[in-house]
Amino acid sequence: MLKACLNGGRNSDAHPAVPVTPAELAADAARCASLGVAAVHVHPRDASGVESLRPEVIADALTAIRAARPGLPVGVSTGAWIEPDPAARVAAVRAWAVLPDFASVNAHEAGAEAVAAALHERGVLVEVGLWTLDAVEAYRSWRVPVGRILVECMAEEVPVAVADAARILAALPSSTGAPTGSPSAARSPQDAVAPPVLLHAEGPATWAVLAEAVSRGLHTRIGLEDTLLLPDGTPAPGNAALVTAALAAGAR
Repeated sequence: MLKACLNGGRNSDAHPAVPVTPAELAADAARCASLGVAAVHVHPRDASGVESLRPEVIADALTAIRAARPGLPVGVSTGAWIEPDPAARVAAVRAWAVLPDFASVNAHEAGAEAVAAALHERGVLVEVGLWTLDAVEAYRSWRVPVGRILVECMAEEVPVAVADAARILAALPSSTGAPTGSPSAARSPQDAVAPPVLLHAEGPATWAVLAEAVSRGLHTRIGLEDTLLLPDGTPAPGNAALVTAALAAGAR
């Protein structure tokens, strides 16, 4: 799967093509979907342009995208930088009137498992974000089923990011093949089932780690959230150009 990550924490000051409003997100999502991405990940903004988990903000973005491209899976972030209070993040998820198809939860953040549980209770697929080996260990103890693992390489240096990818991938829980409840069943859902993995990076290491994901047969993502540059180092006109380049590099 290739996912388009349309905006992240960036705004038009970082790049004029970064989509911010629901209409801009919808138009960009439709463009990327027409090129072949399987899903989009967005960071909805309130009227002042600030990332928000408020029900009306989430609803406006999701409704616009689904109207522009019916059937396209849409995900959002629940990062602590959006709402630092874990209890408030849980309350926000429980208040959503319009639900995303999936949502990412960073395992290293305070209250992450509670946020994941709230998403799971609402029927939203949980993506667990793993940035470090410590995050992998935190994730191992979760009792919440996870639908996808995001191995996220944050180092800017390419060799470091690629090495981090290898270390985190090697540390992931693997499927035991034991059915839940059997004598040999694992102690948590994470040890019993191996969810699909999406590997990506941000900044200068984006394209090298995308190539690593392709070579390993893993899901990956691309978009202005992760990089403003094409593989040759020239500025990307927008998300559609980044998606086109990722597809040419073998991402599917």
